[in-house]
Amino acid sequence: MPSLSLREIAERLGGWVAPENQETLITSAASLTDADEGDLSFYANPKYLKALRKSRATAVLVPHGFGEEIPAIRIWVDSPMEAFTRLLMEFAPKPITFPPGVDPGAHVASDAQLGEGVRIESGVVIEPGVRIGAGTIIQANAYIGHETTIGEQCFIQANVTIRDRCQIGDRVILQPGVVIGSDGFGYEFRDGRQVKIPQTGIVQIDSDVEIGANSTVDRARFGRTWIQEGVKIDNLVQIAHNVIIGKHSIICAHVGISGSVRVGSHVTLAGKVGVNGHIEIGDGAIVTAMAGITKSVPPKEILVGLPAKPMREYKENYVLLHNIRKLYDRVKALEAKQE
Repeated sequence: MPSLSLREIAERLGGWVAPENQETLITSAASLTDADEGDLSFYANPKYLKALRKSRATAVLVPHGFGEEIPAIRIWVDSPMEAFTRLLMEFAPKPITFPPGVDPGAHVASDAQLGEGVRIESGVVIEPGVRIGAGTIIQANAYIGHETTIGEQCFIQANVTIRDRCQIGDRVILQPGVVIGSDGFGYEFRDGRQVKIPQTGIVQIDSDVEIGANSTVDRARFGRTWIQEGVKIDNLVQIAHNVIIGKHSIICAHVGISGSVRVGSHVTLAGKVGVNGHIEIGDGAIVTAMAGITKSVPPKEILVGLPAKPMREYKENYVLLHNIRKLYDRVKALEAKQE
């Protein structure tokens, strides 16, 4: 980040800084806890007030109306987090560019259809019948299975596998190691043996979806496993066959979703949540970390624990459990008096 005066920063962000501090120079940016002299940081959440008071940052972006005196110089802005992000993006290193073309080390089937400006890197395998939209990047050692369709401006990163007949929308980002369209986990116990059930469906991923590293989305037994528009999926997530995830939902790391679950729109599943099969999670629901969902969830419900309970019920049960020792001691005392 180049040196900037606080006046310049305030002007770029539409903020305000006291006149006597306007020529103070900023040379870098950091979090409240890591910041040192010459750094700019931001304060956007009251739970970080203690860190703000102790921060060694030269200046801090604070929300309008924040009046507490702090060691750092205050720059008042509408949204400190958004303003800080915007400033970082403005001065971040220029993004790496990927010129179009097909590397000689790639294997592309003769009937594959590549749109204008597509980039195919070394070690990529593109099977017959594949269609790839304009501006899409396929990085090294990715595999694109037969008759798969990939939209425009997608970023398929290194070592991704997309198996046969899957459908990928526009502007989809698949981080390294993602597997799309592996067989669903379907078996029938017959005559003392586990017999594989054919998984003949597909995976459909709509536009503006991002899937984190080493996550997997299994193909449907029949029909489709469907990740709808704008869904964001973290690393190391397992999505089973015939699952539907609604628009703009957030699925955090280590979540496991069993088969045929329907997740509504704008749902949040926090880290390590487990979801039982064949249930529905309503629009806008929030499931906190490490919860276990065993039955369907109403819209906008907040669930906690294993098995997951509504937040209010969980808190009531926690208080009761916390007081069991006191109740036990009282019962023992009463028993002693009776004796």
